[in-house]
Amino acid sequence: MKIKITGIGSYIPEKKVSNTDFGDHVFLNEDGTPFGYPNEVVIKKFKSITGIEHRRYAENNLNSSDLAFFASQKAIENAGIDPETIDYIIFAHNFGDVKCGTTQSDMLPSLATRVKNKLQIKNPKCVAYDILFGCPGWIEGVLQANAFIKSGMANRCLVIGSETLSRVVDEHDRDSMIYSDGAGAAIVEASDDETGMLSYESATYAMDEANYLFFGKSYNPDLDPDTRYIKMNGRKIYEFALNNVPIAMKSCLEKSGIAIDDVKKILIHQANEKMDEAIIQRFYKLHDRPVPQDIMPMCIHELGNSSVATVPTLFDLLIRGEIKDQKINKGDILLFASVGAGMNINAFVYRY
Repeated sequence: MKIKITGIGSYIPEKKVSNTDFGDHVFLNEDGTPFGYPNEVVIKKFKSITGIEHRRYAENNLNSSDLAFFASQKAIENAGIDPETIDYIIFAHNFGDVKCGTTQSDMLPSLATRVKNKLQIKNPKCVAYDILFGCPGWIEGVLQANAFIKSGMANRCLVIGSETLSRVVDEHDRDSMIYSDGAGAAIVEASDDETGMLSYESATYAMDEANYLFFGKSYNPDLDPDTRYIKMNGRKIYEFALNNVPIAMKSCLEKSGIAIDDVKKILIHQANEKMDEAIIQRFYKLHDRPVPQDIMPMCIHELGNSSVATVPTLFDLLIRGEIKDQKINKGDILLFASVGAGMNINAFVYRY
């Protein structure tokens, strides 16, 4: 028995923020000193590295659990199921509900419980809980659904990834341009045919790597040092991802018994275009193969990095034919992969 995704949905906020909207920001170095060059240069360099030109921010009246609810509704409708038959709601996020204009995280009750309430699921045996696993959280949720279903603890799970990173960024940190908001959700069920998950890989590196992503004070020394924002050691993360993600992907593929040449698409966390391209190049180099054309669909250019939401959103857009020059067909082999805070890495091979 395998598990497969029988329904998929995403919510992309309407508010579009372009790179040019950061033209008047006061970007500072970590020590609080100003950059020695204008914002136009910062933005141009940012675009060339990350590939991001636009990103989406949640509407002021909506929180992460609201975005998740909208995505979940679409996934449930896409699967054509009765929500009362869902056994588990697994909600991956990092910062809970952060109301617009505040910095305080709200996770009581759990965001999964809030989504269950919004969906008006009465069944008390539908268990709802959150997971904190960095950007790979949605994939990890799918792996947990796999375990529940294979063990007989569940028949059907709703796995959600939702985040409003725009509300936890330091506007004086140029890395703030990377982050965005969004949500993706999937219905995961048992599969008795050839489709579904074929293998998986998951790992946490928590020695030197544990604090590559962290909560830290603003780069503006005039702001309250006790107010914290998402921070990262970009160079360390890049090196870690390049050295470890391709190996995890290779191990996952070997477990599946699928040949590298049979992989049709790689759906990787939309973190940074240059980093993702380097990971794919290293992955194929490990197999002594050139990188196939159009192997890696991307949505980061228009949507930015919405953490746990990027992979399910990418999958949803791909299935609906909304990514230019990209499509998948029944029976195609897909490789999902992600890397993020922890540092965590995971992947799974999937027959569509």
